[in-house]
Amino acid sequence: MLRIMLVDDHVLFRKGLASLLDAQTNIKVVGEASNGCEAVEIAKVLHPDLIMMDINMPKCDGLQATRSIKQILPDTKIVMLTASDDDQYLFEAMKIGAQGYLLKDLELYQLLDLLNSIAKGEAILSSAMATKIFREFSRESQTGKKSAEQTEELTEREKTILKNVAQGLMNKEIADILGISENTVKIHLRNILEKLHLRNRIQAAVYAVRQGLADQDKESKS
Repeated sequence: MLRIMLVDDHVLFRKGLASLLDAQTNIKVVGEASNGCEAVEIAKVLHPDLIMMDINMPKCDGLQATRSIKQILPDTKIVMLTASDDDQYLFEAMKIGAQGYLLKDLELYQLLDLLNSIAKGEAILSSAMATKIFREFSRESQTGKKSAEQTEELTEREKTILKNVAQGLMNKEIADILGISENTVKIHLRNILEKLHLRNRIQAAVYAVRQGLADQDKESKS
């Protein structure tokens, strides 16, 4: 059971989303907040597994709230759910440790699929946001000697998996392409994050694009 908290200042949207999510057998909405300040206080009490956080809210916006909650509850996953595709918000959310960034125009089945992925420990992006990341960071293929040295520490299999992550593929899709188990992909990804000193899948994707890995042809199964 995934325990979710919803944070959004638009009551009708928040209540409607709560109703849709509560109808799922593996999801329970445990709390709601109408602004970032409320979100921080309620999260302290409820300790939700996942917070779906709007960005533009009065008193305290979603980015400020996310930063505060991550300091208090580092294991709580936070997904930014917004109507804005502003690049500034996207990259700031990544920097402060959000596990996902989704637009509110998602279909319900898409949202549920993505929530299922984050429940498994994956960071998530809608396809539109993944495209933005690729376009932004593909302009900077070199990030200095230190980053190049870190890339050399990766095995060829880890480089292949990192490249697929940058192309927006989820663990199951990568496993199918490489002919390995989904759990093996998770282990490789965990090792990649440790070697590169990265916090989540989104930062790994950004790193791969900066290094030009996402532009290379896909390697064959080994």
